[in-house]
Amino acid sequence: MKTAKSSLEAANQVVPKIDVNEAIQKHAQGNSVFIDVRDGIDIAETGTIEGALKIPRGFIEFAADPETPFHNKALEKDAEIILVCAAGGMAALTGHTLVEMGYAKVLNVGGFSDWKDANGPVES
Repeated sequence: MKTAKSSLEAANQVVPKIDVNEAIQKHAQGNSVFIDVRDGIDIAETGTIEGALKIPRGFIEFAADPETPFHNKALEKDAEIILVCAAGGMAALTGHTLVEMGYAKVLNVGGFSDWKDANGPVES
């Protein structure tokens, strides 16, 4: 039977965790797509990664599917996508969904507070 724990374990097996300092370097290079999967209220309260797309976890299938009118053109199947959330769990689950949808380069940077604590660039 599928549980929250088993779902998270499966997600962590297919979505590699990236060190926050490595992610900050990738951000500076400008070749990766960063997505904050938290809801808008959390982002409004804390800010987010500079330039990150704001796509809630519950909407990712629509934004990632080129067959929907909601497709985000920044989400290409061969793009390197780096996900962030509050603590890493939602990013892992979102990443698992993207991998199931055919995205090959999906990484989880974990929680936004780790990014902020490491002096990664942020925006309000």
